[in-house]
Amino acid sequence: QLQLVESGGGLVQPGGSLRLSCAASGFTLDYYAIGWFRQAPGKEREGVSCISRSGSITNYADSVKGRLTLSRDNANNTVYLQMNSLKPEDTAIYYCAADRRYYCSAYARNYNYWGQGTQVTVSS
Repeated sequence: QLQLVESGGGLVQPGGSLRLSCAASGFTLDYYAIGWFRQAPGKEREGVSCISRSGSITNYADSVKGRLTLSRDNANNTVYLQMNSLKPEDTAIYYCAADRRYYCSAYARNYNYWGQGTQVTVSS
């Protein structure tokens, strides 16, 4: 069974940091591009960042550029999203997604496999 599991979410104060993980089971992430998306209450799901299959290409939404870093550890079948300088507007459920392609995409419709999400709350 192909499964993605996110972890690392939680409550953090503005300006704080979190590292989200996306671990795969039942398949090898080596052949998959990975995307991270988030959805805040009452808002559409939006793309945050994505990374190509090799890890050589990463893309970020303008709202998170310079604050988030996406990386992958194929040996451990895990992708990491380091989030720094967090803001209240970053509060959302964060999802990772995978698709068997080389280049990643910012569009949710291009991903076939999804995790269950992890809650990130930025509040003082």
